[in-house]
Amino acid sequence: MNEPQTSSPRRRLQELLAIPDRLRTEAQWDELHELEISLAPGNRADVAPPRSYTTTPSAAPPRSRPSEGGGEVKKTFRKRHKKPPPKASTP
Repeated sequence: MNEPQTSSPRRRLQELLAIPDRLRTEAQWDELHELEISLAPGNRADVAPPRSYTTTPSAAPPRSRPSEGGGEVKKTFRKRHKKPPPKASTP
């Protein structure tokens, strides 16, 4: 039942996930939870820490410039048409 850790943690996780929930033992559930926690992105020891996204003046993206025509870019909006009022019926 208890086999040595010859397989990788990811492979063992896949093996445990292949077992139907209702057939897993408590020990398998515990191992599954430990593997999920240890392999979570924030807990990986073999992966470099995430980069910080602070911008420095040399790394800042270029700012957008107005078109050659000069002046500000004007947004155009679609005009919404109202429905005509219902016609009154004549008796």
